Amino acid sequence: MIAMADEVFRHDGYMSEFEAGIVSVDGDMVVLDCTAFYPGGGGQVCDTGTMNGMPVTDVSYKGKEIIHKVPGNDFKPGMRVWCSVDWDRRFDLMMGHTGEHLLFCSLKRQDPELTITKIFIGPEEKYVIVNHDVPWEKIGAALEFANKAIRDNLPVRKTVMSRDDPELENVRIKLDRIAEDEEITVVSIGDIDLSACSGIHVMETGELGMLFVDRKVSAGKDGIAIHFKVGSAAQDAAMALANTCLQIIDETGSKPEDIVRTVTNMKRDLALAAEARKAAAKQQIREMVPENIGGTDVYCGMFADADRKTLTDAAEGFKSKGGVAAFVSVSDTVSVILASGTSKLDCKKALPAVLGMFGGRGGGKPDFAQGGISDPSKAKDVYDSLIAEIRKNL
Repeated sequence: MIAMADEVFRHDGYMSEFEAGIVSVDGDMVVLDCTAFYPGGGGQVCDTGTMNGMPVTDVSYKGKEIIHKVPGNDFKPGMRVWCSVDWDRRFDLMMGHTGEHLLFCSLKRQDPELTITKIFIGPEEKYVIVNHDVPWEKIGAALEFANKAIRDNLPVRKTVMSRDDPELENVRIKLDRIAEDEEITVVSIGDIDLSACSGIHVMETGELGMLFVDRKVSAGKDGIAIHFKVGSAAQDAAMALANTCLQIIDETGSKPEDIVRTVTNMKRDLALAAEARKAAAKQQIREMVPENIGGTDVYCGMFADADRKTLTDAAEGFKSKGGVAAFVSVSDTVSVILASGTSKLDCKKALPAVLGMFGGRGGGKPDFAQGGISDPSKAKDVYDSLIAEIRKNL
């Protein structure tokens, strides 16, 4: 069993190469007498690397032991092995973990009611899930504070505190997640943050280079996931997003300081246009006169970017009366709805047959199917072919 003192990463996150003795081997699983491989925790994924040149693909706790997965190894207990942690990956994760602490404490200064639901620090993704949405204005202010802390190159220190330490009330901590016999490790960032964390971190905020939030998305019942980047990845993301924003500013004919208001106005105009199209589609449907084909009323129409629900509801209504509805909606693509209240027309067969002639796809049930094609210039041809298919069946 590995003792806590042998977990090198706890007191030296910068050690990436070390020699260790093999304690036990169980297939791919190897236990060492000491290790600098971080087994993951606090939302941070585990380290990878090599052991005597063989890939270490996973590291995790099993009880108090740290298990290293080394596929295909031929190690024996008592052997000495040379281990190497993937340093670039490790340092990125260290920066990410420290960056998460800095980001959250900066966000909480803007929004005292904010709490953490979940954290994930990996090579490809880094995010913190918080209990509610945070406006971009507050995120911007938080990033300004965080990046000043980076420029100030604040010290990042790790200390151990007891449960009865009065200073513990100043620490961001969830005591219910820490076992009674487990030591409380606290990470401080200058005098701006104290957080209970046993993960690995950089020693100074200046090592982060830059912190940048590139998006926020819903995390369902968990809250909002705020994705961020650190170091050169943050710089690259900021440059790419700035370039995209400049293109948008140019396309809209706006000024940089007015672009948010411009986009807000455009969203309002689009919403009004969508309502107008919905109203026009409903009016067109109300005025529709069916053509009787083979004893069945057939309702056909072409619409300009009509609301799908409006068309679906109307098609279902005509179907329920024993009729057939064939609707084509044209925008940057072509969407088609076919509904049938008669067994003479099988929508599941008819619609794919028509759309297939134009490189499109469709599917559904015998009484209702939908699909489309990508080329709007073919909309009238699709419409005419659909009517022809209906006539053939009825």
